[in-house]
Amino acid sequence: MLQRNTHTWQRPRWQTALAQAIRDPRELLQLLELPIELLAGAEAAGRTFPLRVPRAYVSRMRKGDPRDPLLRQVLPLAAETDEVPGYHADPVGDLAAMATPGVLHKYHGRVLLVTTGACGVHCRYCFRRHFPYGEANPNADQWEQALRYLHAHADVSEVILSGGDPLSLPDERLAVLAERLDAIPHLQRLRLHTRLPIVLPDRVDSALLDWLSRRRLRTVMVVHANHARELDATTHSALAALRAADVTLLNQSVLLRGVNDTAPALAQLSEALFAAGVMPYYLHLLDRAQGTAHFEVDETTARALMVTVREQLPGYLVPRLVRETAGATTKIPIV
Repeated sequence: MLQRNTHTWQRPRWQTALAQAIRDPRELLQLLELPIELLAGAEAAGRTFPLRVPRAYVSRMRKGDPRDPLLRQVLPLAAETDEVPGYHADPVGDLAAMATPGVLHKYHGRVLLVTTGACGVHCRYCFRRHFPYGEANPNADQWEQALRYLHAHADVSEVILSGGDPLSLPDERLAVLAERLDAIPHLQRLRLHTRLPIVLPDRVDSALLDWLSRRRLRTVMVVHANHARELDATTHSALAALRAADVTLLNQSVLLRGVNDTAPALAQLSEALFAAGVMPYYLHLLDRAQGTAHFEVDETTARALMVTVREQLPGYLVPRLVRETAGATTKIPIV
């Protein structure tokens, strides 16, 4: 059972875990008993987008396996330094959609707040790995510009907290923001996009559950798991606690070469999510951020995979295969 920390002067356990995350490729290779030959590429790629991975997530990786699907998501590789045509810094048009610092208004009825540049894990395929967080900080004025924008747009019914990872922020700050969003009468839903309940289940503690459970807004949390082995007993416990706080849980994944690009891997992921009380939502084709080309699965292959997945699963467990395109007014369904 999740316990409340009664010693308010103590740092929450999840913050300590984030501070102790692995940042040195050499340490990661040594912990997993991997060839030192991988170090040079990891260090080269890490100069522009550093390694960061919680130890709780590393504990789920197989030692001695450089192709482990969890490892592949976080280990910097020399391939990230390759210049590949068609891959660039802003693959989904975030900057063009920025209405005010940190406020992205792409789709009707929904506004996204880039709450922080911090994240508990640096996924190597991240589409915002080049995002100018310093120039697009909605918290620079205590959210005032963002909140004024939301007040002024009565057609917006849902606000999405993204990042980085919004759950990298302390609960005290998130609770204040949530209360101010609650006070905007035309808002109906609060959605959080976060990877932390998957890679660091300790993040789901009593302080988080307290402010989530006190919302007027209907709360949706979109977690991010790409492989069934990311869902262990600790993640099950964290996700169960979120459900008990009346949070609707969805999952979005990215189709990644060498991680989940087989029909069995995708089917197992959907089954594991449902067993954990999470509904599969989106399966994204790769956003073509510079440095991520080695992860891409082409659209033809993706379509064929989904045909097989549909044959293996009931319809409600099949995520929607989509691509996000700069300037589009919705996600683009592939099949």
